[in-house]
Amino acid sequence: MCKGFAYLVNQEGELFLSKRFISIDGTDFFQMVLAGAGNLTANVNRVNALNVFPVPDGDTGTNMNLTMTSGVEELKKRQNPHLGKAAEALSKGLLMGARGNSGVILSQVFRGFAKSVQELESANAQQFAAALQNGVDTAYKAVVKPVEGTILTVSKEAAKHAVAVNRKFPDVAELMGEVVQAGNAALARTPDQLPVLKQVGVVDAGGQGLMCIYEGFLAALRGEAVAALPVQAAPAAAPDKQPVPAHSREGKLSAQSMLSTEDIEFGYCTEFIITLVPGKVAGYVFDEQAFREELGQMGDSLLVVADDDLVKVHVHAEYPGNAMNYAMNFGDLSKIKIENMRDQHTHILMADEYEYIAPESDIASLKPIPVHGAIAGAEVKGQSSKYGFVSVSMGDGVTEIFSSLGVNAVLSGGQTMNPSTEDIVHAVEGVEAEIVYVLPNNSNIVMAAKQAADLVEGKTLVVIPTKSIPQGMAAMLAFDESADHEENTEAMLRAIAGVQSGQVTFAVRDTSIDGIEIKEGDFIGIHDSKIVTANRNVQETCRNLLDSMLESGGEVVTILTGEEANVADTESIKSYLKDQHGDAEVEIHYGGQPLYAYLIAVE
Repeated sequence: MCKGFAYLVNQEGELFLSKRFISIDGTDFFQMVLAGAGNLTANVNRVNALNVFPVPDGDTGTNMNLTMTSGVEELKKRQNPHLGKAAEALSKGLLMGARGNSGVILSQVFRGFAKSVQELESANAQQFAAALQNGVDTAYKAVVKPVEGTILTVSKEAAKHAVAVNRKFPDVAELMGEVVQAGNAALARTPDQLPVLKQVGVVDAGGQGLMCIYEGFLAALRGEAVAALPVQAAPAAAPDKQPVPAHSREGKLSAQSMLSTEDIEFGYCTEFIITLVPGKVAGYVFDEQAFREELGQMGDSLLVVADDDLVKVHVHAEYPGNAMNYAMNFGDLSKIKIENMRDQHTHILMADEYEYIAPESDIASLKPIPVHGAIAGAEVKGQSSKYGFVSVSMGDGVTEIFSSLGVNAVLSGGQTMNPSTEDIVHAVEGVEAEIVYVLPNNSNIVMAAKQAADLVEGKTLVVIPTKSIPQGMAAMLAFDESADHEENTEAMLRAIAGVQSGQVTFAVRDTSIDGIEIKEGDFIGIHDSKIVTANRNVQETCRNLLDSMLESGGEVVTILTGEEANVADTESIKSYLKDQHGDAEVEIHYGGQPLYAYLIAVE
């Protein structure tokens, strides 16, 4: 809500003409968010480069950008001059699109902000400061063990300063300038709060990402230009459409090939959105549960997401017209998409028939197709109406292992492509079970999984906080179909506590961590999240890593070979284990994971 202009001085001491904002409304907020998202997009690589570990999957900037993109897309759909409604739209988009810990925390900051302004058409400086503070309070509550020196600290110090000076700066643009100064000062102090940041010589990546957004907010209020690149629909969406790999390491056909086209009971994948129109048809009042139950009689794979005046529907139906006719009793339909799954299945079978099956000797050089989205296993161990499983995976071999262990749906956890909260919600809702266990298998996905637990209805979602693929495998092996929910949860938690995880990847920059000098291109051995060795030779790196993992003994060593592994290196590692750690049983499986030549578990 612009109220004239004023001359201000920026941080460089330059005089500039700025709009005055006694308050901001939904339209102003929309422009602020666009500028903040654009500035973050322009600085994704800069933020990614701040990740402490010099590994190739440093993805804080990517996760925050994908999260923010989801928020912007929702805000674009629901533009509103009412600040509370605009903030609520952003909050919903961020919540569903949150990826990684940084993305989840970002979504919580703006969730609290939205709650604070939900009744306001516009907010003055005092109300804006209070909303920032409520965002911080919400984010801190969402984190079980808050760590200072992170995005949490930066957001806290920025909001704290805003609350302290808002009466001195009644212009929201001027107040935002103070927020940016305080936030950047807090960001500069993060290395003093987290020793690992000081050791590597960087500030916190999540905090930097937040400041990119806040700096965009300020630029929009001042009428300054920012590098606002086009905010596109989530770039992760396209890979979600990629097919499941047609063949496993053993040359088995795809799960689809185990099904006859004639066996597809509901032949049309049907999606549409209902814009609710109360009273459109007499006697029809929208009730989400009743609506869900009625559509459930018309097909399967049903997903209904309702929010205020919009309802998103996905269903596999034999007569999609019936589903849409019923839905039209409640409002108007848009974004209708109907796909013939029998035709799609026929094409898959044709592809299977002519797919090349690699001989055993070529396995080490296979390049797996990334698996994105929820994938139902053809036959899954332990599948029942009571228990179900969703796991995050990377690599086609790892995906097949989880399916063989009883996982119903697998989500891709490919590097810089952490599944969003919405991805996890959809996967869980697609599993027909009363209790669904989610295995994140990555420390950067645990928070998104826990956030999904608050959004799933009609079933119990249990997050087993697995932080690696080996932990996820151990958890699945510990599951007992005959045990009750609490017993299984305890058994799975004990199992992940008893497995050591190792990773071998390569460095993307020079650095020094815990006394280990690392050069770009070195192979890095990571033992339970700590870099323990770095070497130009992958075999030497593996030997050092295995020595570290087996220092206190171990009965079973499981090695998953990645797409970077080759037969000669793997055989050398196997021989080393036999010679130096002969008491341990060794199992080697094809994993196909990208960027990580080897994933290792010791139990």
